[in-house]
Amino acid sequence: MANIKSAKKRIKITERNNLRNKAARSEVKTLRKQTEDVLLKGGENKDALLKKFFARVDSAVSKGVFHRNKAARLKSKILARAKKTAKV
Repeated sequence: MANIKSAKKRIKITERNNLRNKAARSEVKTLRKQTEDVLLKGGENKDALLKKFFARVDSAVSKGVFHRNKAARLKSKILARAKKTAKV
């Protein structure tokens, strides 16, 4: 356990940030799964869900949860799937 006051504070801050990052990652995962399901089943609100997914991913990047390349990869993968299902 840390003895120095600043080290104790860093531990608290790290725990808080870990919880925030975990929530953001979880939300992005959930939105990704929902978007993929809607794309496969051909739901009506797929554009709104895609927009919401992109917004959450970009928000996570700005907060430092995801690297920008990972965000680009996630968005690219979803868009490719959307285009593929639109053709079918």
